[in-house]
Amino acid sequence: MRVGVVTFPGSLDDRDAARAVQVAGGEAVALWHGDVDLRAVDAVVLPGGFSYGDYLRAGAIARFAPIMGPLIEAANAGLPVLGICNGFQVLCESHLLPGALVRNDRRKFVCRDQALRVENADTTWTSTYSAGQEIVIPLKNGEGGYVADEDTLDRLEGEGRVVVRYLGDNPNGSYRDIAGITNAAGNVVGLMPHPEHAIDTLTCPTTDGLGFFTSILRGLVAAR
Repeated sequence: MRVGVVTFPGSLDDRDAARAVQVAGGEAVALWHGDVDLRAVDAVVLPGGFSYGDYLRAGAIARFAPIMGPLIEAANAGLPVLGICNGFQVLCESHLLPGALVRNDRRKFVCRDQALRVENADTTWTSTYSAGQEIVIPLKNGEGGYVADEDTLDRLEGEGRVVVRYLGDNPNGSYRDIAGITNAAGNVVGLMPHPEHAIDTLTCPTTDGLGFFTSILRGLVAAR
């Protein structure tokens, strides 16, 4: 299975995401922000970092990168897309996901291993988890507070579209402790924590993040 990983100017975790895809058993395909060809990939990861230096606001410029035109069209047609940290911000700026990410309420960059609860194990990116499962993966962000109006939050909750939720101390002021959400179809997922950094105990206390990548590969194989 071919999983594209997009590199924007300022991306930091594109190689980590590519390695996670490979460890999970997939083929990582490099996609460049200036291209308009998705290279027939089966899924796409928008990685973390500081695309375009976070000028204007995080993800606001990346949303208009040439690659995003075909990506938005494909995502609306069902292509699985995972946005991690800055990638989550890009998905919100692109209106593939509702809401926005704002500066952390404590006005400081947060970097720590973060406990999460998996709320939705039915998306294409979380099917190898169980609903209610508690995992630990790294978190690192300065603009990670998820915000939305009350109607949107109620809709996300009511439709089961909260994918992961922070446990313990809320690290960034995200409304309702939301760490990640999905679109209604379940093929587009965005989250602030970094599952690609929790695939090997050499660099993280757990391998809890690997499930995001094995989930999509298992789903793609089943679909064929």
